[in-house]
Amino acid sequence: MLLVAIGLFAVAAVGGLTLAVLHFRRKNLPLPLALLHGLLGASGLAVLIWAVVQGGVSAKAGYALVLFLVAALGGFYLFSFHLRKKILPSAVVVIHALVAVSAFSLLLIAAFLG
Repeated sequence: MLLVAIGLFAVAAVGGLTLAVLHFRRKNLPLPLALLHGLLGASGLAVLIWAVVQGGVSAKAGYALVLFLVAALGGFYLFSFHLRKKILPSAVVVIHALVAVSAFSLLLIAAFLG
């Protein structure tokens, strides 16, 4: 289960990186890419929640889950700007990315190092 979540989060991260680069280059952010990024992230989150609830994963996976939930809240906040056609706050973009990367790193540790 953790490997499925890792795969989903990894693909979501590629979309997120693309969105961040476009944001910092002051380009228009394509709504379909933002939706795909969110959908993949939410799917990874659902799989991770399932894995943690089922048990048999290390506590680190639970900590990663908490961080991913925080990142998701930041993502919802950013998406609200996107829908309102407002410029995304760069600080929130960076914090969202840092929390997500931290969560992903912790999930990798949980999956491969226990």
